[in-house]
Amino acid sequence: MNNFSNNTIDLDTLPKFEELHLNALHSNYVKVLLFNFLLLVVLAIGGFTTVFFVEREVFSTKYWLLIFSALVLFLVAVVIIAKLSFNKKGYAFREHDAIYKSGLISETTTIIPFNRVQHVALHQGFIARRLGLASIELFTAGGSSSDLEIPGLLLEEAQKIKNMVSHKINPIDKLEETEVIENSLPENLTAESNE
Repeated sequence: MNNFSNNTIDLDTLPKFEELHLNALHSNYVKVLLFNFLLLVVLAIGGFTTVFFVEREVFSTKYWLLIFSALVLFLVAVVIIAKLSFNKKGYAFREHDAIYKSGLISETTTIIPFNRVQHVALHQGFIARRLGLASIELFTAGGSSSDLEIPGLLLEEAQKIKNMVSHKINPIDKLEETEVIENSLPENLTAESNE
């Protein structure tokens, strides 16, 4: 117990993630965002159209034009917000952690140390797959959803990142230990596991 120390840390000596250059998401990711928002608007217009044809007396011409104008303004606002928020997103991988920043009004920076990551997943949605994009998801212990998701990456880049993170969380030394253990098992056990 004599070796215990609990010294204060000078905050000025800590590395500043704010000064780190973040990589931008691929420009095609804006198309994914806009498609998702457009789908939402189409569903809303479809809902209003259905109500209009079922209950015509509910909507007078004046109200219908007002609702249509509001939807058009909403669509324009969504396009502007999607483009502005896209420019605020960025990511970086350092030696010991991954960083992702997002947010237009309220900026959020998430930093996940690799020693907390349990597994990494590569995900492609329908539109993202058509554009050659993918997202990387990092999962830490204790959650069913990802703790960090970096969307809008080119598929090749996402695969490289997934491999890099996989090697960080499961170093080659551990893999070699597993191979040594498997090689030291009796032949009947290794044959059964290969079948």
